[in-house]
Amino acid sequence: MPAKEFTVLILGDIIGRSGVRAVVSGLSSLSRKYNADFVLANGENAADGFGITPEIATQLFGCGVHVITTGNHIWQQREIYDYLDQQETILRPANYPGGNPGHGHCVVEVRGVRVAVLNLQGRRRLYPIDCPFRKAREILRKLESQADVVLVDVHAEATDEKEALAFYLDGSVNVVVGTHTHIQTADDRILPGGTGYMTDLGACGPADSVIGFDPVISVERARSQLPLRNEVSDNKSVMHGAVVTIQRDGWKTDGFRRFREESLV
Repeated sequence: MPAKEFTVLILGDIIGRSGVRAVVSGLSSLSRKYNADFVLANGENAADGFGITPEIATQLFGCGVHVITTGNHIWQQREIYDYLDQQETILRPANYPGGNPGHGHCVVEVRGVRVAVLNLQGRRRLYPIDCPFRKAREILRKLESQADVVLVDVHAEATDEKEALAFYLDGSVNVVVGTHTHIQTADDRILPGGTGYMTDLGACGPADSVIGFDPVISVERARSQLPLRNEVSDNKSVMHGAVVTIQRDGWKTDGFRRFREESLV
């Protein structure tokens, strides 16, 4: 008898070697714990805090991640550019101008369920790229008959921008989750129209850090105001994210909650 629910595990920004190790070593047991059918992860900071490489993406796909989303750091590792064109399940934000490498959304079939993932980037305190609200509507119109489940990662700085976009899409998608700040918020909930939402998933990365980076350098940057280069801490990680349950009958989101898991590595 087929399961009545489809469960999605969503991981926050994976940061550096510590974060990659935690996901590669721990995702299998995490997926079993939450009975996950589908895994979405943000790989924005996997390459020493700045972007992702094809090698790291391959590791993440190999350990059970189905789709990787990204954000503003995606362009910092030039070797990823061709890979973005070749591999449809690693996304860059859809609202970058046309002609850039890669894709902003994809549809993947897992266990008989067509899962669409849409990656957007906010504009407040980031870059003045195309409007994420209009781009979301444009893509959702195309996806209308192509997907059973729709997941949206909004990589953005401003809380109000993420929350406004979630209400704008409420009832049109199953989930809107925020990424980018690396700090998990406590506002996980289901909106009035049925869309699961939280402002930021948090990060999969070093626990003793300042948003994933070496606290000594971070303190000196703040104290001296010098443009010192951040370095990712390399210590025991913690994994943050959300678990979503979706009813197969009608594809309604009926469960949405955040999680925090200590890593063993």
